[in-house]
Amino acid sequence: MKIGMCMFLWTTSVGRKHEKLLRDIHATGFDGVEIPIFEGSPDDYRRLGGLLDDIGLERTAVSAMPDPSMNLISPDPETRNRGITYTQWAIDCTAALGADRLSGPLHSTLGHFSGAGPTAAELRWSISSQRTIGEHAAKRGVTVALEALNRFECYLLNTMDDLAAHLDEIGHPNIRAMYDTFHSNIEEADPIGAFTRNKDCIVHVHISENDRGVPGRGNIPWTETFKAIRASGYDGWLTIEAFGRALKDLAAATKVWRDFSETPEAVYREGYRHIRTGWQAAV
Repeated sequence: MKIGMCMFLWTTSVGRKHEKLLRDIHATGFDGVEIPIFEGSPDDYRRLGGLLDDIGLERTAVSAMPDPSMNLISPDPETRNRGITYTQWAIDCTAALGADRLSGPLHSTLGHFSGAGPTAAELRWSISSQRTIGEHAAKRGVTVALEALNRFECYLLNTMDDLAAHLDEIGHPNIRAMYDTFHSNIEEADPIGAFTRNKDCIVHVHISENDRGVPGRGNIPWTETFKAIRASGYDGWLTIEAFGRALKDLAAATKVWRDFSETPEAVYREGYRHIRTGWQAAV
């Protein structure tokens, strides 16, 4: 098992200006960081990868599509193609960074709603888009971990069962699933069962408290969660995802209107201890 820290808490554009913070994250004990990919070129991420190598941090990547003009489930083929091109670019940046997985709601536009649930046509368009993306990901040695989001952020895939069934239809080994404790706490009648039933398709896990604050301070059933993850044989990343108000666009997208911790340091230092202790106890 590896413990990671998502950089969303501070920025969507990580660079050398964050070196001091990255070194403190490493000193805290983290194995790696999750790097947001929203702008820049593969060369930018290759340079960032070199910095992370110097510090001693491994890395994963995360992205999303907030622009409806790139919606992968749009009835317009050109719109879907723009979404495919964007995701392929994010995959190229992920590979250049030196990461082997890209996670997030990379199946539809974040915060964009039709006013109804997913249609059969939208699911077909998604399957086609994801198969094309999967082929590109395979060439780059990257696995895309799609994320089921709560109903207030997307409408295509809200539960792990729906996500797993959709992955079965996509049928590509480079398109898999991520489990997020925050979204599962909202959408799943049984969050633990949702993980256990779908463990075979899960390649990434986000550790996120019910209020997006410090892991361990809220009402997520952490003892049961860690036991289920460990019992499943999962041996990948447990990555903290928390949000604050520093980034106005991201705060608006994630509906963050107040601070959830006294300092960012409390999130990653206390959060790291929470994961380490919880994992050790989950035997």
